[in-house]
Amino acid sequence: MVKEVRVRNIRIGGNNPLVLIAGPCVIETGEQTFQTARRLKEITSELRMPFIFKSSYDKANRTSIKSYRGPGPKKGLEILEKIKKELNISLLIDVHEREQVPAVSKIADILQIPAFLCRQTDFVLAVAKAGKPVNVKKGQFLAPWDVKNVVEKIESVGNRNILLTERGTTFGYNNLVVDMKSLPIMRSLGYPVVFDATHSVQLPGGMEIATGGNRDYIPYLARAAVACGVDALFLEAHPDPDKALSDGPNMMRLEEVAKLLKEVKEIDRIVRK
Repeated sequence: MVKEVRVRNIRIGGNNPLVLIAGPCVIETGEQTFQTARRLKEITSELRMPFIFKSSYDKANRTSIKSYRGPGPKKGLEILEKIKKELNISLLIDVHEREQVPAVSKIADILQIPAFLCRQTDFVLAVAKAGKPVNVKKGQFLAPWDVKNVVEKIESVGNRNILLTERGTTFGYNNLVVDMKSLPIMRSLGYPVVFDATHSVQLPGGMEIATGGNRDYIPYLARAAVACGVDALFLEAHPDPDKALSDGPNMMRLEEVAKLLKEVKEIDRIVRK
Protein backbone atom coordinates (compact mmCIF):
# COMPACT_ATOMS: atom_id res chain seq x y z
CA MET A 1 0.00 0.00 0.00
CA VAL A 2 1.30 3.42 -0.94
CA LYS A 3 1.83 5.80 1.97
CA GLU A 4 -0.51 8.75 2.33
CA VAL A 5 1.25 12.12 2.43
CA ARG A 6 -0.72 14.99 3.97
CA VAL A 7 -0.26 18.54 2.75
CA ARG A 8 -2.47 20.76 4.91
CA ASN A 9 -5.98 19.50 4.11
CA ILE A 10 -4.88 17.54 1.03
CA ARG A 11 -4.12 13.84 1.06
CA ILE A 12 -1.83 12.44 -1.63
CA GLY A 13 -1.44 8.71 -2.11
CA GLY A 14 -3.19 5.85 -0.39
CA ASN A 15 -6.38 5.41 -2.34
CA ASN A 16 -7.15 9.13 -2.50
CA PRO A 17 -8.26 10.80 -5.76
CA LEU A 18 -5.84 12.45 -8.16
CA VAL A 19 -4.25 15.73 -7.01
CA LEU A 20 -3.18 18.56 -9.31
CA ILE A 21 0.13 20.40 -8.84
CA ALA A 22 0.20 23.27 -11.31
CA GLY A 23 1.25 26.82 -12.08
CA PRO A 24 3.56 28.84 -14.34
CA CYS A 25 7.18 27.76 -14.65
CA VAL A 26 8.53 30.96 -13.12
CA ILE A 27 7.15 34.15 -11.61
CA GLU A 28 7.09 36.78 -14.34
CA THR A 29 4.95 39.39 -12.59
CA GLY A 30 3.06 39.22 -9.32
CA GLU A 31 -0.26 40.02 -11.01
CA GLN A 32 0.08 37.37 -13.73
CA THR A 33 1.11 34.73 -11.20
CA PHE A 34 -1.83 35.61 -8.94
CA GLN A 35 -4.33 35.51 -11.80
CA THR A 36 -3.01 32.15 -12.96
CA ALA A 37 -3.25 30.71 -9.46
CA ARG A 38 -6.78 32.06 -9.05
CA ARG A 39 -7.92 30.56 -12.35
CA LEU A 40 -6.42 27.18 -11.50
CA LYS A 41 -8.16 27.25 -8.15
CA GLU A 42 -11.47 28.05 -9.87
CA ILE A 43 -11.04 25.14 -12.29
CA THR A 44 -10.10 22.61 -9.63
CA SER A 45 -12.82 23.81 -7.26
CA GLU A 46 -15.42 23.24 -9.97
CA LEU A 47 -14.03 19.74 -10.56
CA ARG A 48 -13.58 19.05 -6.83
CA MET A 49 -9.95 18.18 -7.46
CA PRO A 50 -7.35 18.90 -4.75
CA PHE A 51 -4.93 21.61 -5.93
CA ILE A 52 -1.41 22.67 -5.00
CA PHE A 53 0.08 25.74 -6.67
CA LYS A 54 3.66 25.88 -7.91
CA SER A 55 5.89 28.54 -9.40
CA SER A 56 9.58 29.32 -9.12
CA TYR A 57 11.20 32.46 -7.78
CA ASP A 58 14.47 31.47 -9.47
CA LYS A 59 15.25 29.06 -12.31
CA ALA A 60 18.87 28.37 -11.52
CA ASN A 61 19.31 25.78 -14.27
CA ARG A 62 18.45 27.80 -17.40
CA THR A 63 20.30 26.85 -20.59
CA SER A 64 21.86 30.26 -21.21
CA ILE A 65 23.32 32.97 -19.01
CA LYS A 66 21.02 35.35 -20.95
CA SER A 67 17.85 33.49 -19.97
CA TYR A 68 15.31 34.98 -17.54
CA ARG A 69 15.59 33.36 -14.11
CA GLY A 70 12.88 35.04 -12.05
CA PRO A 71 12.54 37.83 -9.48
CA GLY A 72 14.85 36.13 -6.95
CA PRO A 73 14.22 34.75 -3.45
CA LYS A 74 13.20 37.90 -1.55
CA LYS A 75 10.67 39.34 -3.98
CA GLY A 76 9.58 35.94 -5.28
CA LEU A 77 8.79 34.50 -1.86
CA GLU A 78 6.87 37.66 -0.95
CA ILE A 79 4.70 37.17 -4.04
CA LEU A 80 4.10 33.48 -3.32
CA GLU A 81 3.30 34.11 0.33
CA LYS A 82 0.73 36.75 -0.63
CA ILE A 83 -0.90 34.38 -3.14
CA LYS A 84 -1.01 31.61 -0.54
CA LYS A 85 -2.75 33.82 2.02
CA GLU A 86 -5.18 35.59 -0.31
CA LEU A 87 -6.30 32.43 -2.15
CA ASN A 88 -5.87 30.04 0.79
CA ILE A 89 -3.99 27.47 -1.28
CA SER A 90 -1.07 25.12 -0.68
CA LEU A 91 2.33 25.82 -2.25
CA LEU A 92 5.06 23.68 -3.77
CA ILE A 93 8.33 25.56 -4.23
CA ASP A 94 11.58 24.28 -5.69
CA VAL A 95 14.89 25.02 -3.99
CA HIS A 96 18.29 25.16 -5.68
CA GLU A 97 20.66 25.98 -2.81
CA ARG A 98 20.97 24.74 0.77
CA GLU A 99 21.15 28.31 2.05
CA GLN A 100 17.65 29.03 0.74
CA VAL A 101 15.95 26.09 2.49
CA PRO A 102 15.08 27.89 5.78
CA ALA A 103 13.40 30.84 4.07
CA VAL A 104 11.49 28.70 1.58
CA SER A 105 10.35 26.19 4.22
CA LYS A 106 8.60 28.99 6.14
CA ILE A 107 6.25 29.49 3.19
CA ALA A 108 6.17 26.27 1.19
CA ASP A 109 3.97 23.32 2.06
CA ILE A 110 6.11 21.07 -0.14
CA LEU A 111 9.80 21.53 -0.89
CA GLN A 112 10.86 20.34 -4.33
CA ILE A 113 14.25 18.89 -5.23
CA PRO A 114 15.01 19.70 -8.90
CA ALA A 115 15.89 16.81 -11.18
CA PHE A 116 19.48 17.92 -11.73
CA LEU A 117 20.07 18.03 -7.96
CA CYS A 118 18.42 14.78 -6.88
CA ARG A 119 21.79 13.03 -6.34
CA GLN A 120 23.47 15.87 -4.44
CA THR A 121 23.54 14.22 -1.01
CA ASP A 122 24.18 17.25 1.21
CA PHE A 123 21.52 19.24 -0.63
CA VAL A 124 18.96 16.41 -0.41
CA LEU A 125 19.61 16.02 3.32
CA ALA A 126 19.27 19.77 3.93
CA VAL A 127 15.88 19.81 2.19
CA ALA A 128 14.73 16.69 4.05
CA LYS A 129 15.77 18.10 7.45
CA ALA A 130 13.41 21.05 7.00
CA GLY A 131 10.65 18.67 8.04
CA LYS A 132 8.29 19.51 5.18
CA PRO A 133 6.99 17.02 2.60
CA VAL A 134 9.59 16.62 -0.15
CA ASN A 135 8.90 16.18 -3.86
CA VAL A 136 11.83 14.58 -5.66
CA LYS A 137 12.06 15.14 -9.38
CA LYS A 138 13.65 11.98 -10.77
CA GLY A 139 16.74 13.00 -12.70
CA GLN A 140 16.64 12.54 -16.48
CA PHE A 141 19.72 10.36 -16.01
CA LEU A 142 18.23 7.97 -13.42
CA ALA A 143 16.54 4.62 -13.84
CA PRO A 144 13.33 4.39 -11.80
CA TRP A 145 14.77 1.75 -9.45
CA ASP A 146 17.70 4.06 -8.66
CA VAL A 147 15.28 6.48 -6.96
CA LYS A 148 15.39 4.11 -3.99
CA ASN A 149 18.77 5.59 -3.06
CA VAL A 150 17.35 9.11 -2.99
CA VAL A 151 14.45 7.91 -0.85
CA GLU A 152 16.86 6.32 1.64
CA LYS A 153 18.76 9.60 1.97
CA ILE A 154 15.58 11.46 2.88
CA GLU A 155 14.42 8.70 5.24
CA SER A 156 17.81 8.76 6.99
CA VAL A 157 16.91 12.05 8.70
CA GLY A 158 13.46 10.82 9.72
CA ASN A 159 11.43 12.42 6.92
CA ARG A 160 8.93 10.00 5.37
CA ASN A 161 6.68 12.51 3.68
CA ILE A 162 8.02 11.91 0.20
CA LEU A 163 6.64 12.34 -3.32
CA LEU A 164 8.43 10.92 -6.36
CA THR A 165 8.04 12.62 -9.73
CA GLU A 166 8.62 11.19 -13.20
CA ARG A 167 9.62 13.88 -15.72
CA GLY A 168 11.10 11.92 -18.60
CA THR A 169 14.43 10.25 -19.29
CA THR A 170 17.21 11.46 -21.59
CA PHE A 171 16.84 9.83 -25.01
CA GLY A 172 19.80 10.83 -27.11
CA TYR A 173 20.56 14.51 -27.60
CA ASN A 174 17.91 17.18 -26.92
CA ASN A 175 15.09 14.72 -26.34
CA LEU A 176 13.24 12.98 -23.53
CA VAL A 177 11.09 9.85 -23.47
CA VAL A 178 8.71 8.58 -20.80
CA ASP A 179 8.84 4.90 -19.88
CA MET A 180 5.44 4.29 -18.31
CA LYS A 181 6.85 1.29 -16.46
CA SER A 182 8.72 3.77 -14.27
CA LEU A 183 5.45 4.83 -12.63
CA PRO A 184 4.54 1.48 -11.01
CA ILE A 185 8.23 0.79 -10.34
CA MET A 186 8.61 3.99 -8.32
CA ARG A 187 5.23 3.50 -6.67
CA SER A 188 6.43 0.09 -5.46
CA LEU A 189 8.85 1.99 -3.19
CA GLY A 190 5.79 2.82 -1.08
CA TYR A 191 5.45 6.54 -1.75
CA PRO A 192 3.02 8.55 -3.89
CA VAL A 193 4.07 9.11 -7.49
CA VAL A 194 3.57 12.31 -9.46
CA PHE A 195 3.67 12.54 -13.24
CA ASP A 196 5.10 15.75 -14.69
CA ALA A 197 3.36 15.91 -18.06
CA THR A 198 4.88 19.21 -19.16
CA HIS A 199 8.59 18.75 -18.50
CA SER A 200 8.27 15.31 -20.07
CA VAL A 201 7.69 16.93 -23.48
CA GLN A 202 10.75 19.18 -23.22
CA LEU A 203 13.54 19.20 -25.77
CA PRO A 204 16.40 20.16 -23.40
CA GLY A 205 18.62 22.73 -25.04
CA GLY A 206 16.74 22.06 -28.27
CA MET A 207 16.70 25.73 -29.25
CA GLU A 208 20.48 26.13 -28.82
CA ILE A 209 20.26 28.85 -26.15
CA ALA A 210 16.94 27.71 -24.68
CA THR A 211 14.94 24.56 -24.03
CA GLY A 212 12.37 23.60 -26.62
CA GLY A 213 9.38 21.31 -26.37
CA ASN A 214 6.12 20.19 -27.90
CA ARG A 215 3.06 20.94 -25.77
CA ASP A 216 0.77 19.12 -28.23
CA TYR A 217 1.76 15.81 -26.62
CA ILE A 218 0.94 16.82 -23.03
CA PRO A 219 -2.64 15.43 -23.04
CA TYR A 220 -1.52 12.07 -24.45
CA LEU A 221 1.15 11.52 -21.81
CA ALA A 222 -1.06 12.82 -18.99
CA ARG A 223 -3.91 10.47 -19.88
CA ALA A 224 -1.54 7.52 -20.22
CA ALA A 225 0.15 8.19 -16.87
CA VAL A 226 -3.12 8.53 -14.99
CA ALA A 227 -4.28 5.27 -16.58
CA CYS A 228 -1.12 3.64 -15.19
CA GLY A 229 -2.11 4.81 -11.71
CA VAL A 230 -0.41 7.92 -10.35
CA ASP A 231 -1.30 9.97 -7.30
CA ALA A 232 -0.82 13.48 -8.66
CA LEU A 233 -0.43 15.24 -11.97
CA PHE A 234 2.12 18.05 -12.37
CA LEU A 235 1.43 20.66 -15.04
CA GLU A 236 3.02 23.96 -15.88
CA ALA A 237 0.41 26.34 -17.29
CA HIS A 238 0.56 29.89 -18.63
CA PRO A 239 -1.98 32.36 -20.07
CA ASP A 240 0.14 32.72 -23.22
CA PRO A 241 2.97 30.14 -23.38
CA ASP A 242 4.31 31.53 -26.66
CA LYS A 243 5.26 34.70 -24.77
CA ALA A 244 6.43 32.98 -21.58
CA LEU A 245 9.90 33.86 -20.29
CA SER A 246 10.74 30.24 -19.38
CA ASP A 247 9.65 26.82 -20.67
CA GLY A 248 7.06 28.28 -23.03
CA PRO A 249 7.23 25.47 -25.64
CA ASN A 250 6.35 22.81 -23.07
CA MET A 251 3.76 24.68 -20.98
CA MET A 252 0.01 24.19 -21.36
CA ARG A 253 -2.25 27.03 -22.33
CA LEU A 254 -4.23 27.94 -19.25
CA GLU A 255 -7.47 27.84 -21.23
CA GLU A 256 -6.89 24.15 -22.08
CA VAL A 257 -6.31 22.90 -18.54
CA ALA A 258 -9.96 22.35 -17.59
CA LYS A 259 -10.63 20.01 -20.52
CA LEU A 260 -7.63 17.84 -19.72
CA LEU A 261 -8.47 17.68 -16.01
CA LYS A 262 -12.00 16.50 -16.76
CA GLU A 263 -10.55 13.68 -18.86
CA VAL A 264 -7.91 12.55 -16.36
CA LYS A 265 -10.33 12.77 -13.45
CA GLU A 266 -12.61 10.28 -15.18
CA ILE A 267 -9.66 8.01 -16.00
CA ASP A 268 -8.52 8.18 -12.38
CA ARG A 269 -12.01 7.25 -11.19
CA ILE A 270 -12.07 4.18 -13.43
CA VAL A 271 -8.55 3.08 -12.42
CA ARG A 272 -9.28 3.38 -8.69
CA LYS A 273 -12.59 1.58 -9.06
